Amino acid sequence: MLPASGPPAVARGVFGDGFDLARVYADLLATVGVERGLIGPRETDRLWDRHLLNSAVIEEAVGSAATVVDVGSGAGLPGIPLALVRPDLKVTLLEPMQRRCVFLHETVARLGLEGRVTVVRGRAPDMATTVESHRFDVAVARALAPLERLGAMLLPMVKPGGVMLALRGSSVVEELSVARGELDAQGWREVDVVKCGVGRLAEPTTVLRAVHAVPPPGHRQGSEIARGVRRGREAQRARGHSRST
Repeated sequence: MLPASGPPAVARGVFGDGFDLARVYADLLATVGVERGLIGPRETDRLWDRHLLNSAVIEEAVGSAATVVDVGSGAGLPGIPLALVRPDLKVTLLEPMQRRCVFLHETVARLGLEGRVTVVRGRAPDMATTVESHRFDVAVARALAPLERLGAMLLPMVKPGGVMLALRGSSVVEELSVARGELDAQGWREVDVVKCGVGRLAEPTTVLRAVHAVPPPGHRQGSEIARGVRRGREAQRARGHSRST
């Protein structure tokens, strides 16, 4: 398998001091990643534009020295590009599949990111049972699930006042019009669609951003989270049923 095609000129400016490591990562995706089925062979020519740069620019929406969980990390997107462009971040890559976790462990070691990037094997819905031990400033996810279900999955992992960043496609406005009420019921506020990389990328990254509402004193947040998870699953089942009828 051939290495990834060369990076576009904008890549050096986006990644800064992490540019050389980003090139190593791109080559790992194009070789080992393809061989192990983590990246499709047709993706090698657009790794930089569609994957690395698209992921890296969401750092614009991440606060200083934040703790970040990349849910359903897969081949490390967007978590690894985030860690490369922002050395101040502590990033956890959450991935349920063993073969992908093996690749992530190898990649983190190859890039020398062990002190800042941690790989955890697990599923997001299961993490809701250990709310107190999994709290992050930011949860990121890339095309992982419908918005209602995604909101329910990520809420238990985000601190009150923390942020969900969901990388979405061009249909996100339509998605949000359907899901906004459910996201509000789960406890998300300031829900909006933002663009990252404007003025830097030819095609900026579309991100749904939402803030985990701070509960009032004495509020039993654990039970609310459990109800939010159930509502997200019920909404997904109902939507699937409506499509089949």
